[in-house]
Amino acid sequence: MNSSKQAASGYTADEMMSIAAARALTGDTRCFVGIGLPSTAANVARRTHAPDLVLIYESGALGAKPGRLPASIGDGILAETADAVVSVPEVFNYWLQPGRIDVGFLGAAQLDRFGNINTTVIGDDYAAPKVRLPGAGGAPEIAGSCGEVFVVVRQSRRTFVDRVDFVTSVGHGRGPGDREKLGLRGAGPTLVITDLGVLRPDPETRELVLTQVHPGVDVERVREATGWDLRVSPELSTTEPPTDRELTVLRELQAAS
Repeated sequence: MNSSKQAASGYTADEMMSIAAARALTGDTRCFVGIGLPSTAANVARRTHAPDLVLIYESGALGAKPGRLPASIGDGILAETADAVVSVPEVFNYWLQPGRIDVGFLGAAQLDRFGNINTTVIGDDYAAPKVRLPGAGGAPEIAGSCGEVFVVVRQSRRTFVDRVDFVTSVGHGRGPGDREKLGLRGAGPTLVITDLGVLRPDPETRELVLTQVHPGVDVERVREATGWDLRVSPELSTTEPPTDRELTVLRELQAAS
């Protein structure tokens, strides 16, 4: 199923991905939200099953409750609807780096088998890359200091690579113990949600393993969209389809943006 095509059951692969990502956020979790797919999922969660979810944006908006999806971290709707607005240094120095954020919600241009993220350059030559991407922003600090990290990204061999061209944000390095060696506080990526399914790191090797497929997606299709020999959990499950309420909330948010 192409993410741009409507599924026979009435929702797209992108909608399934966004809703699956939203479901991962629960209760009064303090969530550091990236713009784009992470922001979409977080705002759906807050408007459906997790009304007490605390959304924190890099621009200093704490407890933002936007009525539409923000266009950027500088969108005025974040400050207008926040419980408090603080300086960017305060967000990082007081909230993020001391470990006060439960979940960091990030996107990626490239992601490798150990959950390392690249949003900097595509190509081996940093000085003359094939593509220069937007860069790091606050993602390295989010990946290093949040209690855990959720990644939401569309899956293809272009994005799911054996080894990222540039490590913008450390996931699990090259395996067990790498985060600890670097002195990183958080647990790193614990969940990767794509338009095809859900992956989680193996508790021993830290390599991403397919644990869930979305309705209508088979394992072979996920493997074809992965740039390494993807492991599959023996307890593989299928995602519950979106409910009418979830789809309505998601579409209303997108229509208002």
